[in-house]
Amino acid sequence: MKQKIRTFIFDELIFVAEPDSFSDDADLLEAGLDSMGIMRLIMFIEEQFGVTLPDAEIDPDNVKSFNALEQWILGHQK
Repeated sequence: MKQKIRTFIFDELIFVAEPDSFSDDADLLEAGLDSMGIMRLIMFIEEQFGVTLPDAEIDPDNVKSFNALEQWILGHQK
């Protein structure tokens, strides 16, 4: 799951010189993930993993890192 999200983010949303050295706890917002990117990311996640991520839960704490995203997704999988 994390690898699929990682690939999407670094291919489509933000540029990081060395994506392989970007840790799962590193701050995606500081790396350049913006509000439009977050919306695209949520649509990607919902399509890829068959989950619905509630708009009310779109919060920096849920999208700040790969680990945070994974926990948010796992909390909504059936």
